[in-house]
Amino acid sequence: MVINLKKSSCLRVGSRHKVTCAEITTSDGNNLPWVNEIRYLGIFIVSFVSFRCSTDHAKRSFYHAANAIFAKVGCFASEEVILELILKKCSPMLTYGLEVCALPKRVLQSHDLTVNRVLMKLLKALT
Repeated sequence: MVINLKKSSCLRVGSRHKVTCAEITTSDGNNLPWVNEIRYLGIFIVSFVSFRCSTDHAKRSFYHAANAIFAKVGCFASEEVILELILKKCSPMLTYGLEVCALPKRVLQSHDLTVNRVLMKLLKALT
């Protein structure tokens, strides 16, 4: 199955996802490159045997936002305020679009570790 979600690239999903494909030429003569990952509505879809999403960008955004909160209000705000900021501002970055595809257990564990590391940093910063 070939997916063309953006006008500028193509992604292949299925048992032959690793096979080299012929160039696809548009009506105006441009070639569409084959890529391993496409962003569609904020979700990163990966070329794989079955439909699969990548959460690496979401985790990176979560860490970036949490570190920004720590940098701005780290020592001045109470732990309740910092925790509330992380829950309201950062957790949507981590959870956006997770219901789109079934995530393997290792990805869910990785998300748990991501949240736990930020909470450990919060508790360590306050002591």
